[in-house]
Amino acid sequence: MAKNKDNDTIPTGRVRRAAKVAGVAVGQGARNYATKTANLTRDSDGRRAAAEKRQIEAAEQIVDVLGQMKGAAMKVGQVMSFMDTGALPPDVQERFQTKLAALRDSAPKASFADMRKVIEADLEEKLEDVFDEFEEEAVAAASIGQVYRARLHDGRGVAVKVQYPTVAQAVRADTQNLGLILRAAKTMAPGIDSKAMAAEIRERIYEELDYEHEAQAQRQMARLWRGHPFVVIPDVVTSLSRDRVLVTEWVDGMRFDDVKELPQDERNRFGEIALRFFVGGLYRSGFISGDPHPGNFLLQDDGKVAFLDFGMTRHVPRLHVEDKIALFRAGLDRDAQRYHDVAVRIGFFPDAEVKPEQALEHFCAVSEWWREDREFTIDQPYIRRVMIDLGDPRSEHWGIMRKSTIPAEALLAGRTETLTLGVLGQLEATANWHRIMAEYMLDGPPATPLGRQDAEFWSARPARRAA
Repeated sequence: MAKNKDNDTIPTGRVRRAAKVAGVAVGQGARNYATKTANLTRDSDGRRAAAEKRQIEAAEQIVDVLGQMKGAAMKVGQVMSFMDTGALPPDVQERFQTKLAALRDSAPKASFADMRKVIEADLEEKLEDVFDEFEEEAVAAASIGQVYRARLHDGRGVAVKVQYPTVAQAVRADTQNLGLILRAAKTMAPGIDSKAMAAEIRERIYEELDYEHEAQAQRQMARLWRGHPFVVIPDVVTSLSRDRVLVTEWVDGMRFDDVKELPQDERNRFGEIALRFFVGGLYRSGFISGDPHPGNFLLQDDGKVAFLDFGMTRHVPRLHVEDKIALFRAGLDRDAQRYHDVAVRIGFFPDAEVKPEQALEHFCAVSEWWREDREFTIDQPYIRRVMIDLGDPRSEHWGIMRKSTIPAEALLAGRTETLTLGVLGQLEATANWHRIMAEYMLDGPPATPLGRQDAEFWSARPARRAA
């Protein structure tokens, strides 16, 4: 494909950006209509092949458009890149994931000259006065900025996260056009809850634009996990962090794509650490990072895992955490009425139209991986099945999903758990997840060596549990 001369720019106007996404939505609508018309003369195999072809075309076109836009549109694509949508056949799933991963890892880049202006404007100093060394080639590109490697005059290696010059305007335009963007995204993944995703993006996207807010969140997270036996949070260089520039300690480690090639036992261990940080952290402290995608993980030489990027965090009220534990305990006990009562109290079934037996059956369908007391391998076919049962019209539980909603307190935590499950699926991780989760849900004993280390850390630091 020929390189578009505008690839390194960010369109900021609402009309221009809306036109890009609306064009995709309209085009896909026309193709859907044409396919339905042609299907009148096709047999079942022909209809299935045509549907698969349309899905692949839709995925490729939408990914290309979102990749050019950055901002909130990029964020939609990034969220989806770590969820197996269940919408594509297995033989093309890897191709789809590769394109979405490119959206995460190879976002269009701004020139260093433009990014240097942002750094010097925010720090109010010349680059060479602040840094002893500064590599002009970005080491990573995210939805709203780029990361550079540098060295301070005192010898410390640092990561410098810099916002794209015009991304704030672009994000505001994307947020206003969120309905169009999510309609386009829904073509790729019919099961996504577009209302819940829109609410989450609107609530969190402006926090992500404020790097001072992210710096504060990362400092809190670093204090909370400092000294942990297998979790590392890089420290923030507070004196050099501003609205559009965030400077943190540099950490080295193995990237996720290489972790996936490790032996099974090492993948299992990595997956357990990710689960204990993203999911276990909710029950230990109530303070969670809501962006568990593999681009934010680094496996260090000593076996610890460094976690990066805290633009999306949330303090979950302890009462909600306790309600969630009560809900899952009722599900594990197969007590349909108690499960239903707790779910209604939390706000999952606002009209209380869902029957208790239906609610429990849906819980059992999506929780098999940790509900059953046995070794369980989480693989891509299983992830596809869970994603369908979490929000796809093809699921036998679609009726209950149409009558349910996600309360605000549960939205980010639920997304975090779902995306963490997707990470485990990419690793094809195996463990007795029930016993690991029982440590948090049922006050169970440590189930693994990592569990013992984790329990000792938190029990020795009771103040952290109330953080």
